Amino acid sequence: MTWTLVVPLKPLSRAKTRLSDAAGDGPRASLALAFAQDTVGAALASRWVREVTVVTDDPLAGRELSALGARIVPDSPGRGLNAALAYGVRAVRGERPGAAVAAMNADLPALRTAELDLVLEAASGFPRAFLADAAGVGTTLLSAAAGAELAPAFGGPSRARHRASGAREIELAGVDSVRRDVDTAGDLRAAMALGVGVHTRARLADMQGTAYTYDPETRAGSVLLDDGTPLPFDTAAFDAGGLRMLRPGQRVRIEVAGEGEQRRVVFVTLQTF
Repeated sequence: MTWTLVVPLKPLSRAKTRLSDAAGDGPRASLALAFAQDTVGAALASRWVREVTVVTDDPLAGRELSALGARIVPDSPGRGLNAALAYGVRAVRGERPGAAVAAMNADLPALRTAELDLVLEAASGFPRAFLADAAGVGTTLLSAAAGAELAPAFGGPSRARHRASGAREIELAGVDSVRRDVDTAGDLRAAMALGVGVHTRARLADMQGTAYTYDPETRAGSVLLDDGTPLPFDTAAFDAGGLRMLRPGQRVRIEVAGEGEQRRVVFVTLQTF
């Protein structure tokens, strides 16, 4: 059995809002896209996956995920996560009525193809099946074999709802990357410990560094990116981060603007992920 994965993605401006305190609004949106790129890329490499259908109205996400090989379906209902999933399944089965489908979160930046293979192989033994998230409260994947309705009930304590609906819980060890969705800074730290994909890794590299110099009188200085590149920050960038002091060697979160010799830090604060 091969699966069509249906992956919902909010407009990036509204995605991952609980990361705002840790990442800032602009970086938060770009992180949400990077998460989706790493999720979709790993899924497309699975031997059990025939197609990945992404339900989104975000034009940038649509372009970037389509370039990876995903099919993009607009979120015509516009009524939230479960309505988007049901619509995506109808779009898939409108063309292939016998398709086996699985709904999967778009925020699995550490997803490993081999672990997804194990989950989908296990799911193939049941009409409907689901995988609980790392917290044991929510759901990261819900499957429906040919002829079975998906009946998604994602959001909050969805593990209990999916179990009550008759879906079989997939209980597997060694599939941590499929369980690790990211909503908070703590979730992101846990995903980073597992090892995030290339898109998330590249985005994080532009968002963090180490304080290199700091002048307490001018409140200006410089940071070292993780590749060793020094970048300056001025008083406005320091004040924007709400800091009172900065010591060389501290890990910092940054926002960068400009290109080439004009590249500079425009926001600096202590790293929280």
